[in-house]
Order: sequence, then C-alpha cells, then structure tokens
Amino acid sequence: MAQIRLSPTGGCTCFKLRRLTRRVTAVYDRALSGAGMRVTQYSLLTHLRGLRGVAMSELAEGLDMDRTTLTRNLRPLIETGWIEVEPSTEDTRIRLVHITPSGETQWQAARVCWRRAQDEINSTIGSAGVAELHRMLDGCVPLFRAASGAHGGAE
Repeated sequence: MAQIRLSPTGGCTCFKLRRLTRRVTAVYDRALSGAGMRVTQYSLLTHLRGLRGVAMSELAEGLDMDRTTLTRNLRPLIETGWIEVEPSTEDTRIRLVHITPSGETQWQAARVCWRRAQDEINSTIGSAGVAELHRMLDGCVPLFRAASGAHGGAE
C-alpha cells in the first residue's frame, strides 16, 4: 500500500485556517448573540462607523469580499434598520452604504459583548499569541491581493 507523505509544512493551510476560523467565530457569535447579532454583522457595523456613506464596491474591496457576498451580508442589517443603502447624489448608479443612528446604538450595545469575546480569545491564545497572529494575518493579506492582481475576491 502506498504511503501518503505530508509536506514539511504539515497539511492544508486552507483547512487549518477554516477550522480555526469556525472555532473563533463561534466564540464571537456566542457572545454577540446577547446583542442580537453575529460577528459578521458586528464587523460590518464597525467598518461603517464614522463613514458618511461608502460606495458598495469600495466597501467590498476594503473587506476583501465580493459584492455578492457583501450584499447578502448587508441584507439583515438593512432589514433591522441598522444600515441604509441609497444612491449617490453624484451618480445614481453608485450605491452608498451608511450606518443609521439605530445601527450606532446597536453597535454600542454590542461592543460590550464583543469585548467579552475578545477577552476570551486573548485569554485562550494569550495576548502575545494574538498579537503575533494579527501581525501574521495582516502581513499575508496584501501578498494575496498582489498574487490575484485584485483587491476583491473570495471572502
């Protein structure tokens, strides 16, 4: 019987990242459920805070997310009234996304829940481990943007 040899890097990076992401997402979703949202929704509200309206395509690019996925993730936030999407006054083909006062209030309430989740991650991995993980992840994202020749793509 032929023996399968693993690479010296120890397996599939995508699988390992996705497995960790599922575990980390569960921590945040569990904590944020008390505020009636999921971490994807909290993250979108966080990105929209302080912006007076951002073009849908610009938001998708900044999040490294394709527009279809962004639209699907924005839908529940629109339905709850936490964000609005309106045509630009300069070019009606451009749709601008902004957080509403209700969304800001909800974000403020959810911030306590998010902090609880972040503290759990920090205590589980350790502050130095989290800092190293963030450094590594932040360093890798631009490499894949350059490799794909685009900013958008898969979420």
